[in-house]
Order: sequence, then structure tokens, then C-alpha cells
Amino acid sequence: MEREPSSSMLFSQQSEISQEILKAVEKMGFHEMTPVQAKTLPLMMEGRDIIAIAPTGTGKTSAFGIPMLEYVNLKDKRVQELVLAPTRELSLQIAEELRELARFIPGVRIAVLYGGQPIMKQIAMLKQNPQIVVATPGRMLDHMNRGNIRLDGVHTMVLDEADEMLNMGFVKDVTKIIEATPNDRQLVLFSATTNQDVMTIAWKYQHEPIEVIVPATKENRPHITQYVIETTREKKYDDLLYLLDSDVYQRIMVFVNTKDMTQRLCKRLQEAGYPADCLHGDMRQSARNEVMQAYRKGKFQILLATDVAARGIDVDDVEAVINYDLPNENEYYLHRIGRTGRAKKHGVAFTLMTYSESVRLDAILKYIAAKPVPLKFNDMGILIADEGEPFFENM
Repeated sequence: MEREPSSSMLFSQQSEISQEILKAVEKMGFHEMTPVQAKTLPLMMEGRDIIAIAPTGTGKTSAFGIPMLEYVNLKDKRVQELVLAPTRELSLQIAEELRELARFIPGVRIAVLYGGQPIMKQIAMLKQNPQIVVATPGRMLDHMNRGNIRLDGVHTMVLDEADEMLNMGFVKDVTKIIEATPNDRQLVLFSATTNQDVMTIAWKYQHEPIEVIVPATKENRPHITQYVIETTREKKYDDLLYLLDSDVYQRIMVFVNTKDMTQRLCKRLQEAGYPADCLHGDMRQSARNEVMQAYRKGKFQILLATDVAARGIDVDDVEAVINYDLPNENEYYLHRIGRTGRAKKHGVAFTLMTYSESVRLDAILKYIAAKPVPLKFNDMGILIADEGEPFFENM
């Protein structure tokens, strides 16, 4: 059964939140609670198990991070709070926000465990007895098998983006990690969608869970206008350059389906003089971090990425997303276009669709119940809308 939030939505009016955390929240610029925070935070403070279905970008990290920090016993050297996330990037972002929330609580130690980083560096972190650990499932299990970490003192365990994590094949790893925690620990699942794996985990390991659903509303739904441009395989690259040359968008993400194509397209753009870089699964974590830091700082404008590499990336000011390839999964289309239109800003998403991709696009549009605006090139090579007006002249 879903519980309604209290009428008050201000952090400062929540008696469960300590002054140290309220001070940190204020410094982070947060005052009013988002719907997912208002609904889940009081339930977590009561110790309830939760299945929270909420859109991305709705403040989930603070929703579970604040109760975790309130629970921490600074005198206990065991791992007490555990967050599992599907990717390295998301794990790092969660840990960064938790550290911001904990800035006025001396003695809180937070460790991040993920693949791609030297394991000895992580072992050194674990020897400092962190109370909070954020990890990807594979690396967590690696540390458990090596005897570097014990989870018998875990009070709260959170699976963030549970649907994506289980879709990526981590079901067995997640199950082993859950079973290493006490039976009476609090288990909270945050997910954008529900699937059979998520419900199986909930049924098997949660105790009388409360389901919290935060639907997309005008307030939390990204403002994204979607466009489709019919093209051919031979013209696709030139059409991409046309969009890039419009000089309308200063921060762009381009999605490609394979690592090889991401690298080739990125190199081609760089050689043509475009400020571009890329992310793909074969890159070392240090290299991925450097690319993302440079992108956030505006050192280049165009980021190319595969779906897996881009999962968990949180950049508030992406102005346009371009689907160079159509994704193989319907959900990936939503994840892609959801990179723009954040922080209540308007975003745009372009899909370059070849004839062979039209059936795939129809399935995606039916899944998301959307009708993108069709665009096409006229005989003079100018992009126009249905009314025949040049598209970028009206931007």
C-alpha cells in the first residue's frame, strides 16, 4: 500500500532530519523535497522495506542517502549502509552526493568499489573501516570472495536502478550479496520500471514492502521535444554534421550502438575539427573519468557514447541528444533522451532513421506513447518541418 506524503514538503520541517544534514542540504541548494523524497524518506526512517518506482532525475540519492546517514553509528567500525548500482559512473555520483550530505558529520567514511580501478587502492579504503559502501555488484562480490569485506553488520541495503542492474545480468551477484547481509536488514529497491527480476528479489528478500510510485508529472517529467529525420546509411554522417553545424546547441550527446562505431565516428569528427570525445566500455575507468570531467567543464561540446557507457551519467545541461543509431531496447531510448531536458530546462532529441530502422522506431514510439515531429531535407539540402519552413531559422 502506498503512503501519501505529508502536506509539508520542506526539508527544514522534517523532524526526522538532523541539524547537520539540514545544514548540508541547505548548502547544496535544496529546500523543497521532491515527491520521491517526501514519500520514501519517512518510510525509510521507520525502517520499512520499500519498492520505489520513480523516474530518473527526481532526487533518489538524497531520498535514501539522508536516512542512511541518520542511521550510521560512528562508533561501529563495520559496514552498516550498502548501496549497489549498475555502473561505475553512477556509483561515483552516488558517493559524491553522500559525501556532500555528510560534510557536517565528522567521522563518516564512505568507500566506492567498482571495476576498472586498482583493487589494492580499494583494499586500502576498506581497511579504514567505512560505515557506508557504494559498489557495483561484480566488484563487491570480488572483495567478498577475497575476504576484504564483511556484510554481517549491514543495517540498510539499497539497490539503485534495480531494473537496469538486473537486466545487465547481475541477478546471481546481487542475490549472493543480499544473502551475505543479516535477514532483518532493511532492503530498499529504487527502479524506473518493474520487471520480473525486480519483483522476484522483492518477494524473496523483502519483509512486507511498501510500494511507492512516483509517476512522471509536469513537474518532474523532462521537457523534451523529439524529432525524427529520415535518412539513408550513406547520408547519415552528413546529416549529423548538419545538426552539429547549426551552432544552436553547445552541449550535445550522440548515441551509437557499438563500441567500434563510437570510436570510429568520434575519430572522424575529431579529424574534421569538431570538439568531440567518446565513452565506451573498453576504456579504463581513469580515462572515462577524465572524459566526463572535461565534458562537464565544457572543454569539448560533443560526447559520443554507447548505452552501457552512458548509464548513470548525470549532466544537467545537455541541450540536445542525437540518436545516430536506434537502440536495440525500448527502454534505452528513454534513457538516452532523458539525458537532456533536466533541471527544468527544455531539451531536444533527434533520431536519424534509415528505412530499415522504421519498424524498430514504430515499436519504440508505441512503447513510450510519443509522436515525434518529422523533419526532412528539401531539394536544396535544408532541413525543414512539415510547413516547409527552414527548421533552424525558427530556433
